[in-house]
Amino acid sequence: MEETADSLGEPASRAGKWLSLSTVTARRHTAAVVADRFDLMTWRDMHEQAAGLRELARELDERHGHASDLLADVFWAAYKARPRVRQRAEMDPSRLVNHQIITSLTDSPEFAGLHRETAGDPYAAAMAVLAQATALRRMLEDSTGAQEQAERARRSLRGAEDAAAGVADALRQAAHETHEDGTDPAPAPDAVRRAAEAAERAEDIAREDARSAAQALGAALPGIRAAARSAVAQAARAARNETALMRAWGVGPGELERMPFEQRARLAERLRTGRLAQWAELIGRFRQMADGERARRVENATGELIGVTLGDDLSRVIPSELASLGVPELRAVFAARYTAGELMLYDSQGEQATGRGAVIACVDTSHSMYEAGPGGITREAWAKACALALLDQARHAGRDFVGILFAAADKLRVFRFPEDRPAGVAEVLDFAESFLGGGTSYQRPLTAAAEILEEEFNDSARARGDIVMLTDDDCGVTEEWMRGWNDAKHRLGFRVFGIAVGAPRVAGEDSVLDALCDNLRAVEDLTDVHAAADLFRVI
Repeated sequence: MEETADSLGEPASRAGKWLSLSTVTARRHTAAVVADRFDLMTWRDMHEQAAGLRELARELDERHGHASDLLADVFWAAYKARPRVRQRAEMDPSRLVNHQIITSLTDSPEFAGLHRETAGDPYAAAMAVLAQATALRRMLEDSTGAQEQAERARRSLRGAEDAAAGVADALRQAAHETHEDGTDPAPAPDAVRRAAEAAERAEDIAREDARSAAQALGAALPGIRAAARSAVAQAARAARNETALMRAWGVGPGELERMPFEQRARLAERLRTGRLAQWAELIGRFRQMADGERARRVENATGELIGVTLGDDLSRVIPSELASLGVPELRAVFAARYTAGELMLYDSQGEQATGRGAVIACVDTSHSMYEAGPGGITREAWAKACALALLDQARHAGRDFVGILFAAADKLRVFRFPEDRPAGVAEVLDFAESFLGGGTSYQRPLTAAAEILEEEFNDSARARGDIVMLTDDDCGVTEEWMRGWNDAKHRLGFRVFGIAVGAPRVAGEDSVLDALCDNLRAVEDLTDVHAAADLFRVI
């Protein structure tokens, strides 16, 4: 081949630089974000599961070229732990707009916040794509001119590559036609020369079109960057809000990962709309308060903690006293104080030891519970938020939980959450959303609660359950029923806590609720979750 090239002289010299151009296409990429086959499988799986992604891809592809590739890039940028965006020179010219959009998204200051919520979570990454749909439409619309120029540059590059291939073909043909004595037939140099000149013209056109595409993209860049920053910020807020919403309702990451895309999307939509969305913050505060009370709790110390006292009960010794046992010189002092009954102990009053039977929350859902207090929080919301925190409490203690919704005597719904199986989020939401309406009856829900505790005692010999009555109304009970109630309470050893929600009069000393309960308090401020704090130290 070298001999042939030399014999062709100037035409071959001019053609030499084109010989490698025909391989350029193989080095051009259509994806701006580097992704392996597992990333590709994850994207295809999400695309298959999420109707919203498919609809968005169809819509954008009808109006803009290569939109499906752009959506995959946006997904991978959010999903991959360390997304890497390719260099611009590596990209196929037709995907330069995609590359600029992805670069603007990942370079925005807000992207790190979004990535914290979406990395490694295909659902969250797919939702981030959908959350940025409006901005992606706007960026593609604003880049229409740049995309047209990029397509023209792609065609020009393809023409240059074809021309380079023509040079290679001409050289091969010339080599085939060379005489044995090394001389060439006249047409061979002319053919190579014409191919080289055509390639040069194609290169000039490709270079000019590439320059025009770069200028058009530069003109669109400020709008792309502004839209990208807004899109990422919006997607980050949506991701954070959904994470907080799931956490408030006690939906753990493990449960979410097992959910199909559409089921998880429906759950998120259910939580974002209606009354449940209004309760999320209150439920979250209740759960945080309950967690704090559990952390403060002293195991084996009975009753409500009210301070520090002196004595010799080693089960209630405060930590600073126990620390002195680690110092040899102070061990004798500890022994002397123990003998004298002068050790500092946690002091408590008024409650029995933690129960072992079921925790039962009886929640009033009569019409008056719809009444809203400060901040628009209803009595129903406060009562159910407290009940859901009690569900958490039962879970931590390895106890069954039962939610009883009641209103008039003919209206009752029972939701059981055994400790030996997970509390399904659908069941929890059904409990939270259900509302019966009507009047109020104490006898029906409390009878049902006592029967549940008796059934539990007969089946597993568990006693000392806890019943929490959450209501805003006071109603009478018969003497006969009261005798049966007291007998059951004595036989099963359960405790009854009462909370008058938004109705202090119901917690009065002469009220029926006061006669039924061992521990009764009133809640006037529905924004105050700490009014029930002592419940979570003793239940």
